[in-house]
Amino acid sequence: MAKKKKKLTVYSTNPDFAASFFQNEESSSIEPKDQNLRIWLDRKKGNKLVTVVRDYEGDEAELEDLGKFLKQKCGCGGSVKDMEILIQGDHRDKVLELLQGKGYSKTKKAGN
Repeated sequence: MAKKKKKLTVYSTNPDFAASFFQNEESSSIEPKDQNLRIWLDRKKGNKLVTVVRDYEGDEAELEDLGKFLKQKCGCGGSVKDMEILIQGDHRDKVLELLQGKGYSKTKKAGN
């Protein structure tokens, strides 16, 4: 489940006060074509293989959505932790193909 941002309320006695820095908050996410994602194969608890997508820069909610998309298309479980997407099993080729299809053109396989 994606985390919702809390709305911040600011009170001021100054009639000329403008809290524009709260209203025009820009998204810190980077365009998919500019992301340099790396796909790793790792072994986790119990010596199980896990496909890990690292180096995502941007909003955590967007990362959660991307992780959900990849888990559905690969037909397996996984999670999103510490700005990494974990997919159960060795799905590097499929994840690479799916990410490039979504516009993440600078995505590469890394490691062995």
